[in-house]
Amino acid sequence: MLYTLIFRLVFTRFDPEAVHHFVAGCLKLGSKLGLTRIFRLRTTQVRRVEAFGLTFNGPFGLAAGFDKNGELIEPLADLGFSHIEVGTVTAIAQPGNEKPRLFRLTPDRALINRMGFNNLGAARLAERLAKLRSTKKKLPIIGVNIGKSKITPIEDAVTDYETSARLLAPLADYIAVNVSSPNTPGLRSLQDIESLKPILVAVLAQAASKPVLVKIAPDLANEDIESIAELAIELGLAGVIATNTTISRDNLKTTASKVDGIGAGGLSGQPVRARSLEVLEILNRRVAGRIAIVSVGGIETTQDVRERLAMGADLVQGYTGFVYQGPFWARKINKELAY
Repeated sequence: MLYTLIFRLVFTRFDPEAVHHFVAGCLKLGSKLGLTRIFRLRTTQVRRVEAFGLTFNGPFGLAAGFDKNGELIEPLADLGFSHIEVGTVTAIAQPGNEKPRLFRLTPDRALINRMGFNNLGAARLAERLAKLRSTKKKLPIIGVNIGKSKITPIEDAVTDYETSARLLAPLADYIAVNVSSPNTPGLRSLQDIESLKPILVAVLAQAASKPVLVKIAPDLANEDIESIAELAIELGLAGVIATNTTISRDNLKTTASKVDGIGAGGLSGQPVRARSLEVLEILNRRVAGRIAIVSVGGIETTQDVRERLAMGADLVQGYTGFVYQGPFWARKINKELAY
């Protein structure tokens, strides 16, 4: 496969974040020149999916993290993703953590990142989405993933999330509340029910009729996953996104010395697959179709997506697989799922 050869001979020689910015630049240019439109799937080539009141052109979309500032929505949709979840965005713009902060574990087909929610802020994203909406172009389903600003104290998290939801809900198709990244100090403590409930209540109030989902970590205990599922049902959330990256480093093929040298960060890709499947099973048992489940973690093939759908997922998302499989990954999956 040509992309695999390019990845091995070219991309692996450069810093992963630099490669990401290069690819993003190519996508922007390709979209501007009309080149990415060549790869669009026709409506007859996709299986439409209904989830939380929205119609998706296929069940497979892009997870948050790739397009933090909503700059690549159109070209990413051209490449076959049925929905684009932009962000994570915070109420206050922030540069993220110090570089280097993105690392490949190629033997594991995985990434470790400690990006730290680097983004231009909710107000800038709102401006960009408003401009995009004003064009009246046909757009994919756009989700907006919101997180807590690093400088905001944990005790003020409700107000922080509320600000982002107020600015972005009118322009998003759905809102995803991220309380599960390991790269913002204290953030994962917000998955505790007592802390999580007021945040979700505040976001729901700002979101009005827009669907709200919560994104959880794979490292939660099973009983905590069940508690969050029950809370989501109680509050009338649209669904749960499972899962985010993991802090675990178990059973990796990459040498321990390299992993230790990388240090902290969230691990994504194939090593998350098994736990992501376990969490999906727990959630499906608990929610039983009452709210939606969006399954994320270790997705690479069409069969992976079929497996998640058969286990009760309404939608499936990927990100790390995009790095390892190349630009036509989503197109291939959503096209194959139509038959």
